[in-house]
Amino acid sequence: MTPRATINLHNADCLPAMRLMRDNQYSLALVDPPYGIGMSGGNVGYKGFNNLERKEWDGATPDAAYFSELFRVSRVQIVWGGNYFPLPPSRCFIVWDKGNGFRGRTYAEAELAWCSLDANARIFTHDPLANGDYHGKINPCQKPVALYKWLLHNYAKPGDTILDTHFGSLSIGMACWDMGFDLDAWELDADYYAAAGARLEKHKAQGQFDLQEGAE
Repeated sequence: MTPRATINLHNADCLPAMRLMRDNQYSLALVDPPYGIGMSGGNVGYKGFNNLERKEWDGATPDAAYFSELFRVSRVQIVWGGNYFPLPPSRCFIVWDKGNGFRGRTYAEAELAWCSLDANARIFTHDPLANGDYHGKINPCQKPVALYKWLLHNYAKPGDTILDTHFGSLSIGMACWDMGFDLDAWELDADYYAAAGARLEKHKAQGQFDLQEGAE
């Protein structure tokens, strides 16, 4: 099969790698770094599913050096969990509304992403429970592929290069593959790296693509 995009995955710390990158090397950094809230394992699924191995990576947020390099090597940044980090004021927050499946439950009904663009705040509604996104979950903070497709449709242009510093379950890789965006992505945890790589290869082998998924 002819590749739809170039997806480069790295099992390494992203910070030393970013220090070797050029200024503005990437069009868009779309990242989901640790929030520092301890969501790194245990029963974080639904109705007892996905009782994942507890790890220690979500004990603290990235330091100032991470954000300094992130802003240097990319022209536009979208940072999930932006409400947890000391980022500049922005009116371009992105809200993922998790839909009716999360109404009134103990988990958050929405998640927030900070965006560096001078643009209006926007909301994307997608219920991961109703859409089966958490079946076979491999990462406690796994986000739907549909969410990343919506982000790429609305915040990236054809030919843009994408950076992800903490790819986790690699939903972003599946979205980039389907939509033709080249991606360089890092994941420090070897277990997540292996499971996510296998997830992407399975997705590629299925050969089912919808370039318009996530469009308005």
